[in-house]
Amino acid sequence: MRTHWVMDYETLSNCFVAVFEDIKGKDTEVFVIHDLQNDLDDLLEFLQRNITLDEWHVSFNGLGFDSQITEYIIRNADQLRDMGGCEIAEWLYGKAQNIIQSQDEGRFLEFSPRDLQINQVDVFKLNHWDNPAKRSSLKWIQYTMDWENIVDMPIHHSTAITTFEQIDQIIYYCKNDVSSTKKIAFLSKDQIALRKQLTDEYNINLFSASEPKISKELFLHFLSNKIGMKKYDLKNLRTKRERIIVNDIILGYVNFKTATFQKLLAKFKEVVIYPDQTKGGFKYSIQYKGVKTDFGLGGIHGARSSKVYKSDSDMIIMTSDVTSFYPNLAIRNNWSPAHLPKHEFCEQYEWFFEERKKIPKTDIRNYVYKIILNSTYGLSNDENSFLYDPEFTMRITINGQLSLAMLYEMITEGIPGAIPLMQNTDGLETLIPREYQDKYYEICKQWEIITNLQLEHDTYSKIILGDVNNYIAVTENGKSKCKGRFEFEDLALHKNKSFAIIPQAIYNYFVNGIEPEDYLRNNKNIYDYCGGKKIRGDWKFYKEYIQDGIHTKEDLQHTIRYYISNTGAKIIKYNFTDERSTQVEAGKWMQTLFIDFENKPFEEYDINYDYYLTKIRKEIENLEPNVNQLSLF
Repeated sequence: MRTHWVMDYETLSNCFVAVFEDIKGKDTEVFVIHDLQNDLDDLLEFLQRNITLDEWHVSFNGLGFDSQITEYIIRNADQLRDMGGCEIAEWLYGKAQNIIQSQDEGRFLEFSPRDLQINQVDVFKLNHWDNPAKRSSLKWIQYTMDWENIVDMPIHHSTAITTFEQIDQIIYYCKNDVSSTKKIAFLSKDQIALRKQLTDEYNINLFSASEPKISKELFLHFLSNKIGMKKYDLKNLRTKRERIIVNDIILGYVNFKTATFQKLLAKFKEVVIYPDQTKGGFKYSIQYKGVKTDFGLGGIHGARSSKVYKSDSDMIIMTSDVTSFYPNLAIRNNWSPAHLPKHEFCEQYEWFFEERKKIPKTDIRNYVYKIILNSTYGLSNDENSFLYDPEFTMRITINGQLSLAMLYEMITEGIPGAIPLMQNTDGLETLIPREYQDKYYEICKQWEIITNLQLEHDTYSKIILGDVNNYIAVTENGKSKCKGRFEFEDLALHKNKSFAIIPQAIYNYFVNGIEPEDYLRNNKNIYDYCGGKKIRGDWKFYKEYIQDGIHTKEDLQHTIRYYISNTGAKIIKYNFTDERSTQVEAGKWMQTLFIDFENKPFEEYDINYDYYLTKIRKEIENLEPNVNQLSLF
């Protein structure tokens, strides 16, 4: 019966292990190639079955590694049958090292997805974990999804395998990786279903595509049809700029009344941007009505000092976001990358926006059009994209900042007693007298007429404001959102969820009125107390501890999970090139490694609650300076 297989390979110098697990069941296939056990014929038969029945392989970074090995094996089956077990393993090991070296050097892989005889779903690519900003190993994702066992491969790949015991260790490790990849596939099932539907509908292989990749491919598809140009020709188009004179791209409606913002506009008009120097190419800050606001080539960012701000009978917190801000700036102002037909590009871009408004959020197309709208702006600054034109990008980001700054000034100058709280990329929050709420909406409507953009409004009962990137906002109807260090629910798997108990307790203190001691007392999830760290390059972890009166050091793996305990060890991060070292947790705090889950009565974990309560107390006291000292239970 046809199925699909979650899979992983381990390639050692003289031993090859392959593990496959049924995506929907528990059936597992294990193949070993070594002098002690040579399952080559069974593996070839299994792979041929996959081809015949169109059974897919689901993997973590399979497109970049495992699928390449698979294709080598299939294409060289006859040659491999004439070789001994270790000889085959050594041959595959050499291929594996070549693949890794090719990736490190940025070279193209030998087999593209269309060359592969077994179709692939790569959850690494699909989740965009190959992007530098999200780059994540399987070990790190195991940590972030609270996988029980995040142990590294216990045997180095260069080790010569001589015993069945070693082979069993490799199999155990490989099975663990396969099972965790299966969990990732389950967590990604809606995304996989989306890609299947898009692949079937548009006849473009998007099974392992990231969201930017989906956006690029579908926009290419629609635009190619619209302008009658072949995709290949369209893909090769770019607009490269030597420089961008900002004064030439600022919208005519941008205008300010106060000296502070007039100076801001003047500063922008002086800027000349060189596309290869956009990072940090321009920075300017203003101080206005008690708030420092930063401007650059990206977005506006500003916030009032750390504090809890509340609505009451006299004052109300207003929050306003620009609807689909960056896409609409391009649409309403008839902007396009210079190498693309302006009318057709803008018409197509607007079509995505207008169609999305008609479609319920439960419809898959709503999500697809959202991806296209949001990613197109980013792709315009990507030299590998057919949408590349850095002037198009700068038109959006600079005019976006200035347009939002206009709204900022109009509200705070137009409403007596208005207190600006926060400004961030596509929206702002302002504390105003309730009696001026209608005036607030009137000002916003004036801004909408000037800019031809739309605003979405809500009201907050409170904002627990750390800074512009770290806050908890609670709407008057009781909904809440957490950002930055206060996030703890539904975190993207590439993010660091260390010590989730801390933001959980802070949230429950400010939103639900639960004292931190009570929250910690009732939380028995050991993973919430755990932190995670990862290293690469010239660094390593080791732990120091006293055993039988002897000071002991023990090297650790590259990804670690630990919690703060009353007894334990000190974990050190060490650079073996320049011999720098630093404690993972400075000071008196001891750590207990929690690489492999151990189920026991909760009190036996020996958690040092003082560490967590100290962190929670510090955050609360920063936000409520006069709060009473919290007592440790």
